[in-house]
Amino acid sequence: MSEILTSPRPSRFGRAVGFRLAGVGGFVPPQVVTNADLARLGCDPQWIVERSGIHERRHAPPEMATSDLAAEAGRAALAHAGRPAADVDLVVLGTFTPDMCIPSTACIVQEKLGLDAAAMDVTAACAGFAYALVTAAQFVAAGSSRLPLVLGADTNSRVVDPEDVKTWPLFGDGAGAVLLEPVEPEPSGRESGLLAFALGSDGRGATLLQCPMSGSRRPVTVAGVERREQFMQMDGRAVFKWAIRLAEENILQVVDRSGVALEAIDLFILHQANARIIEGARTALGIDERRFMVNLDRYGNTSSGSIPLALDEAWRAGRVGPGSTIVICGFGGGLAWGSAVWRL
Repeated sequence: MSEILTSPRPSRFGRAVGFRLAGVGGFVPPQVVTNADLARLGCDPQWIVERSGIHERRHAPPEMATSDLAAEAGRAALAHAGRPAADVDLVVLGTFTPDMCIPSTACIVQEKLGLDAAAMDVTAACAGFAYALVTAAQFVAAGSSRLPLVLGADTNSRVVDPEDVKTWPLFGDGAGAVLLEPVEPEPSGRESGLLAFALGSDGRGATLLQCPMSGSRRPVTVAGVERREQFMQMDGRAVFKWAIRLAEENILQVVDRSGVALEAIDLFILHQANARIIEGARTALGIDERRFMVNLDRYGNTSSGSIPLALDEAWRAGRVGPGSTIVICGFGGGLAWGSAVWRL
């Protein structure tokens, strides 16, 4: 871990402009699970608040999977945009909790929404939405897509161990979606889209956050299930230290490359992992708390769903709108991260 902090891997930077946010939507399951509800599992409700800032989260019922969450968020985004499903020509879904190994969850969402579109999953854990957004943005910038649907969705309650009292309370289920559409350049030269983005990964930290028995390396076995190896394993302290440093440094880097002053950013939407991570980054950047979006107190860590869920809430609350400039920053297992200065 010390190597990751003292000699971090560099980010890869780029830009993708010429599009605007056409619609945004979010969805969370109706079941609210409070900290008090988790006390029966041996979780300390006050410890949860002090260590994470989380008061409650949502859990999907047994019949609901990641594709169901994503499809509902997609419907909400289409309704917000006032666009028919027939206009969507690409689906990019960030998730690490797919419905199944084959087919991609994006294909299942494509069928649920009745879309005539190419569809693919992007797996980058809690940075999944950032990766999916950059992928779709470049399709638009290249003229290969006119209305991509970009989704972030995870059903974390299926992969986190209920017996892990330090990890189980941190995660919730949810999904968010955005629709992107190309726009002509403004006469003033003001651009919209991703004015700068940064993507990076550091596989040296792969074991810090993993589901060890979930793929070709270690297929599911009865003995493995008895050892609960199908569930997520996280070195919370190590990931916490890495995330605070990563968020501050990467935001400064991507803002510098965007040409937009830090003071001119309307809203910062970080991955909603932990209130202490967000507050640590905010304090280091010297930004007023009113310019940071926080909703993890009600939803917990929804992984790929957290940034688009927060964006949907911020839009509905009037905190951002057409032409606003925001910073997003996702980070998590991989280790992987993605940040962007995004003019909506």
